[in-house]
Amino acid sequence: MAEQTPMSGMSQGKTFLFGIVAGILVLCTVGFFVLLSMQLGDKDTRVAGNTNTGNPTQVAPSGDVAPTTITLEEVTDDEHIRGNKNAKITLVEYSDFQCPFCGTFEPTVDQMLEKYPDDVRVVYRHFPLRSIHPQAAPAANASECAAEQGKFWEFHAKLFENQASLSTEVYSSIAKELGLNVSKFDSCVSSNKYAADVQADEASAQAAGGRGTPYSILVGPDGEQIPVSGAQPFSVVDAAVQQLL
Repeated sequence: MAEQTPMSGMSQGKTFLFGIVAGILVLCTVGFFVLLSMQLGDKDTRVAGNTNTGNPTQVAPSGDVAPTTITLEEVTDDEHIRGNKNAKITLVEYSDFQCPFCGTFEPTVDQMLEKYPDDVRVVYRHFPLRSIHPQAAPAANASECAAEQGKFWEFHAKLFENQASLSTEVYSSIAKELGLNVSKFDSCVSSNKYAADVQADEASAQAAGGRGTPYSILVGPDGEQIPVSGAQPFSVVDAAVQQLL
């Protein structure tokens, strides 16, 4: 058996140094993948809330930052308006029929109209988050087809009641339930007749600072604007209305 030659002091030093360098490289590699996984996880997060209020909003996973200025498109008489058309205060609501938080916010809107029948009106505009809600835009188009026959708000309510199962068949079923001309309605839906109008509302929402749904803006009698992001409770929206009265 051959005799093993003892390792010299210099060789031991080189081995020790190599071990340290290798350890650092391993730690750096592990750290890189941990950080990468955290960043990817953040991008996949679709539900966000205001950390100060805890009230959630459904957001598109784009990472966009809301602009510092608000450009709100003027309300016209041919829009979808509930309440007194000559009210002092207007709540412009940008919403998505497939967004669960938008459904949560609807009772708050109803309460506002009940408490302020003369002073508050609500204007509904479409803001479908297409990347996460595939039926949001088709539902918006269907609601406009119902509006052709004078049933927008009734159809609007039914969409939120059925938002977990939205489909072309559901739209047609609602139309029949509401007594619409189903053949005319179905033709309107299949042709995607109001796609351009829905896209125009989306552009309006983004110009007004919307990056998630529901997103609303309260407009006072002198043009003052108070943005309302997320499914805020009635107390929060009510306090904002009081500021504008």
